[in-house]
Amino acid sequence: MSDIKAPEINISFTERAKSVIERGSRGIVLLGVKDTFVMPMVNPITITSPGDIPSGIADVTKEQIKLALIGYQTTPIKVLVYGMGVDEEGANVDEAYTAALKAWETIKFDYLAIPTVSTDGKAQEIAAWIKTMREKKKRIKAVLPHTPADHEGIINYTIDKNVFAEDITQKDGSVERITTEYNCEQYCGRIAGLIAGTPLQISATYAPMSELDDCTRLEDIDTPVSKGEFIIFYDGEKVKTVRAVNSFVTTVQGKGDSYKKIKIVDAMDLIADDITKTAQDSYLGKFPNSYDNKCVLITAIKGYLKQLSMDEIIDTDYEVTFDIDALRTYHISRGKYTEEQLAAMDDTAIAKLGTGSKVFLKGNVTILDAMEDVDLPIAI
Repeated sequence: MSDIKAPEINISFTERAKSVIERGSRGIVLLGVKDTFVMPMVNPITITSPGDIPSGIADVTKEQIKLALIGYQTTPIKVLVYGMGVDEEGANVDEAYTAALKAWETIKFDYLAIPTVSTDGKAQEIAAWIKTMREKKKRIKAVLPHTPADHEGIINYTIDKNVFAEDITQKDGSVERITTEYNCEQYCGRIAGLIAGTPLQISATYAPMSELDDCTRLEDIDTPVSKGEFIIFYDGEKVKTVRAVNSFVTTVQGKGDSYKKIKIVDAMDLIADDITKTAQDSYLGKFPNSYDNKCVLITAIKGYLKQLSMDEIIDTDYEVTFDIDALRTYHISRGKYTEEQLAAMDDTAIAKLGTGSKVFLKGNVTILDAMEDVDLPIAI
């Protein structure tokens, strides 16, 4: 049976890899808003363009959707707008957030933003929830205002003045420039849309914010970035982002500076999700757990990574193989083999030992960063 079905896993991984560029070029934004959506509106509302925005929602919510849809190189795949049903006095804010978080656990999205999260006093709670979800392998992120969470899943936006400008044509044909100033929490949805519209091959570093006329003028842009803050600045001509970093700052063994880069973490999350979901859908439970079929899985994953290297998402120096150390630990813990017996075996012999329903693999992948720092000394 394995000889007949083995090619399916290769095909599934190949198809997944070929669609990475399409899927990785645009993400999904989830906006949590105070609105109460009534029938026949569904919750969340799915928006792919301004024309999808329903009339029966608050004007401030319409503004937030339009900001998220601006994107960057592309617009987000979609903006999901979830009405939390917070009353005007905010008396039910705790219950509303609790219900929303429970609902969001089963909604597929990439970046979360809540335009009133600071006003509601919920930024820390959302940060903690994101961390918990990522520990559970739901690889989501959030853009939060003034939230130094020291975590790769939290983008800490800290710019308090965001001056949005729009040219409006009047009835007499004249054009009037209208400006609207948004505070930090109100502009997190725009930042989420910017990141969601950034393809995997590039970063959101120095992305122009053409809709802004001005922003908070910072004398020092290096210190905030080093503290894990996502900031924008006015360069004398236009407003643009600085370095596309998340809030992670405290490096540890096995979790270094790469985890500070939004681009790197996005690629890590996509690869981990692809391998996990494709293996679950096309391999796990569908083949006998023999050595030969494990090799089929390794070959399929390598084929997936090869396509990513061709698309310049990862380096060409990648590896997938049996995790011999984990296999040794497994067999010793089962009591069937001693350390001495396993030490006398070569790696192939250990890999061929039965492991019940478990598969022990390990991989080594280098995700390509975007070109951001250029040193060009010129002697004349």
